[in-house]
Amino acid sequence: MKLRSLSANSPGRRANWKALGLSPEDMEKPKIAVVNSSSELAICYAHLDGIAQIVKEEIRKAGGVPFEVRTAAPSDFITGANKAGSYILAGRDIIANDIEVQVEAAMLDGMICLTSCDKTPPGHLMAAARLNIPTILVIGGYQQAGEIDGEPVDVEDVWSGAVGERFGGKPKFPVADMAENAIRGPGVCAGMATANTMHCVVEALGMTLPGHAPVRGNSPKMQANARACAHRIVEMVGEDLKPRQIMTEGAFRNAIATVLAVSGSINAIKHLQAVAVEAETDIDIFTLWEEMSDVPILSAVRPTGEVRIEAFEDAGGARAVLKRLETRIDGDVLTCTGRTMAENLKDYVIPGPDVIHAIDDPVSEGPAIAILRGSFAETAVVRLGIRDGSRPEEFSGPARVFEDSMECLQAIEDGKVKEGDVVIARNQGLKGGPAMGGGASMVLFALDAAGLAKTTAFVTDGQLSGLCLKGLTVAEVHPEAATGGPIGKVRDGDRITISVENRSLDIDVPAEELARREGPGLRIPAHGYLDTFRHDVRDMSTGGVLLPERS
Repeated sequence: MKLRSLSANSPGRRANWKALGLSPEDMEKPKIAVVNSSSELAICYAHLDGIAQIVKEEIRKAGGVPFEVRTAAPSDFITGANKAGSYILAGRDIIANDIEVQVEAAMLDGMICLTSCDKTPPGHLMAAARLNIPTILVIGGYQQAGEIDGEPVDVEDVWSGAVGERFGGKPKFPVADMAENAIRGPGVCAGMATANTMHCVVEALGMTLPGHAPVRGNSPKMQANARACAHRIVEMVGEDLKPRQIMTEGAFRNAIATVLAVSGSINAIKHLQAVAVEAETDIDIFTLWEEMSDVPILSAVRPTGEVRIEAFEDAGGARAVLKRLETRIDGDVLTCTGRTMAENLKDYVIPGPDVIHAIDDPVSEGPAIAILRGSFAETAVVRLGIRDGSRPEEFSGPARVFEDSMECLQAIEDGKVKEGDVVIARNQGLKGGPAMGGGASMVLFALDAAGLAKTTAFVTDGQLSGLCLKGLTVAEVHPEAATGGPIGKVRDGDRITISVENRSLDIDVPAEELARREGPGLRIPAHGYLDTFRHDVRDMSTGGVLLPERS
């Protein structure tokens, strides 16, 4: 077994490790980083210290030496409180850098990442792709939702109820009562929002063991999964099985197919693109997404439908989705098991209940998410969900332009947004936000509560919460306003046309006139790390990575 840690086994290093309690025998064993994003700030991460202990014990039993290291732990509802949520996406790249600073610098032999809320899965995958040492992810699980009068209540109900109430909507229960009951245990939001979407992505990429996503947070099953992953990472080090052998183009196609089949979060697109860039590939996730666009929706987990995440897990979760997609995915790709995806799925029997449909009997035709291009955007993303005619897919109307989400929310509250308007909230992109802060998601819930979700369209260069699925909404418009994109030059009254059928997003203004117009530039001040992020972040075609351009 060739170990990186032995090549840096200097007397000073050995002296430090001996003082930590390592024996002479331990010095010769595989050194495994246990990447723990535990935090007492957020319930998403509150259980991970206990999981880390389980993982470390199992690594020792398997013949390795674990070293626990910590990273940032961004959570939308907690660390999104300041700077309009800018620290959320910016935290993703902090995680990847935290890992590099500790794991790569120490020349450890492998790592096991305890992955939880929205930005930890992509942060962990980005670090795995960058460092390219044997890596496996432990899925951190979802929180137990509460109930009121026998009816389930989760954090989506709290959030949508609180925003909607301001604009005349009526929540299904008093918001204060829902807040008291919505979360009854550790883990991520209990729906197919960004976290559970990315957990499924991890399994579809082959970076965790089959059958691990999603999972009830801190449950006996999750703890057993952690033990299995801990044992497996020691084997992977012995086999020298590395992330770039696993995360190939075929694996990315499998991940895309899975997101489309579960109508997951649009945030998966930029996260997958960022991982592909970190792996130093030329894979274009946006193009692959279009190529996979005929994948239908096979399960309607909230917010797409009314299936609870618990039922989805009990029906087989991501593994069952991949089994249903056998004819559409690349079965030859290698996974962290050391076997191919096809070999992993060969003898698997979907357990039911039947909430994950067969591919020839889908919940809805695809795509659940589409990429739009045109004179208004090089790329933009629209989340369609179940395509049953309840949401418009073609729209043309005059632009109503707002320089930020707060201005837009005030206009909705004042009744200044009218039926037929294309509502545009800009300055919320990677540089403009910065880091896509700005609260674009709140605009959707405000339009819905005001009864305008189906009679207006919403376009933004910001990102949306994975919980958002209201009306015709186009997000992550690239290029963004702050870098001179058309969304920064649009004026009130300009006609904007959206066509899902044509995959197009256009502005009815001659290109010459648009070129003459001034854009807003950088309107929102940023300091400290956010200023660094703004300066160094690359555009959406890279998934917004903080890496220098390759020559």
